[in-house]
This record gives sequence, C-alpha cells and structure tokens, in this order.
Amino acid sequence: MAVNETNTAVKSQENTHQNTLTFEDQVIKKIAGIAANEIKGILSMSGGFMSGLTDRFRSTEDITKGINAEVGEKQVALDLKVIVEYGKNVPAIFSETVNNVKKSVHEMTGLEVVEVNMHVEDVMTRSEFEAKTDRDKEQESKRDLE
Repeated sequence: MAVNETNTAVKSQENTHQNTLTFEDQVIKKIAGIAANEIKGILSMSGGFMSGLTDRFRSTEDITKGINAEVGEKQVALDLKVIVEYGKNVPAIFSETVNNVKKSVHEMTGLEVVEVNMHVEDVMTRSEFEAKTDRDKEQESKRDLE
C-alpha cells in the first residue's frame, strides 16, 4: 500500500505543473507571409509608407512586411496588406489566401486562425511590378555604395 500512495503523490505533483507553448507574433507573421506569398496573383505584401522607409535600410525584403497579427493562447487574427496582379480574380485570391494561411498556421502551431482580413493596397501588372522591384534594388545598391 505504501508504494501506491507514493505513486499517487508523485502523479498529483506532476499535475500541478503546467506546460505551455507560446509563439512570438513575428513567428505567426512569418508563417502567414510565406503562406500568402505562395498564392498566384499576390505580387507582394505591402507595408505602406513607414514600412517602405524601413526597407530602405535593409538589404532583403522582410517576409512579414504588411502583416499584423494578434496572437492569443489558442487563437490568431491576421491583417494582410497586399499588392495583387492586374487581371486576376481578387475574391478567388482572397479565398485561396485565407485557406492557405489558416492551414499553414494551424499545422505548424496548433493555433486556430479566427480572422483573416486582406487589404489590397495596389494592383500592378507583373511587368510593372518587376520593373519597380528592379528600380528599388538599383536605388538600394546606389545607397550602399555611397
């Protein structure tokens, strides 16, 4: 009987400890950014004016640019700012993005994505977007040389 009582006491002590798993907002934003960028028709995530200024001081594009996340213990809400390709079906892109982001975040973290809001900040043709990207990279290279 003494052995059983000891085992019971140990089990009771183990149950008083609580294990937790948490994620930085940046991790959730990165998962969402990668998932959103996998969708055809999304040319880029867009961070607006302030993000554009900070990008000038970085050598690589931040995958979390244009994403805001509210991360709780079990749920996540996301806001995405995007640039979409001209001529594409934006509601279909939105639907595919929501599904891919929810799936990726849930599979990697176990968190439930309860809300995904997507704000289209610009529409560009692919060639327009590539030309702008090339110009931005060229300007960044010139700044690096100065």
